[in-house]
Amino acid sequence: MLALDQTLAFLAAAVVLTLTPGPDNLMVLSTGLARGRRAGMAFGLGCGLGCLSHTLLAVLGVSALLAASPLAFGVLRLLGGAYLVWMGVQAWRHAGRVTLGAGSSSTASLGQLFGKGLLANAINPKVVLFFLAFLPQFVRPAQGAISTQLGLLGLVFTAQAALLFGLLGYFSGHVGAWLARRPEVGPWLDRLAGTLFIGLGLRLALL
Repeated sequence: MLALDQTLAFLAAAVVLTLTPGPDNLMVLSTGLARGRRAGMAFGLGCGLGCLSHTLLAVLGVSALLAASPLAFGVLRLLGGAYLVWMGVQAWRHAGRVTLGAGSSSTASLGQLFGKGLLANAINPKVVLFFLAFLPQFVRPAQGAISTQLGLLGLVFTAQAALLFGLLGYFSGHVGAWLARRPEVGPWLDRLAGTLFIGLGLRLALL
């Protein structure tokens, strides 16, 4: 099981990362702006629930490593920490370079848009690597089965992502206009996420 402080710390980090401008949330915004709030919500919910596939892969991958070697989890955390530091540095270097596109003018149904969002997230190999690097940083081996904790953390991430992406799609018009009026917000969100990545990665060196 997860401790309350463990869950809250993970949830806070997950929310910041989900709100940071990137391909997924900008596609949600673009879809909502082009097709309306219902379309944006459908695509956003699909993107959020696509995280379930990455959770499953992370649990299976980490479980396989643990079965192969008792040292494997520690090695994975160190490699994941290095990857997070690298992502943080890149976020600082390229802050503000991801911009809102014009959106899609297709006539896809809400079900098709949901499926497109689900597929766009599920087949992204970078998200798989991110889950393998991010989730283990919040696992506490002394609190029980690592695979169970990974699964629960993945479900927490998926739930907040589906909720935030759905809301982002619903309020896409307002959010898009607000971001257009405040172009300086995007780079600062990137830097905030970058700092979080670097902090999580360096935290391993102090354990």
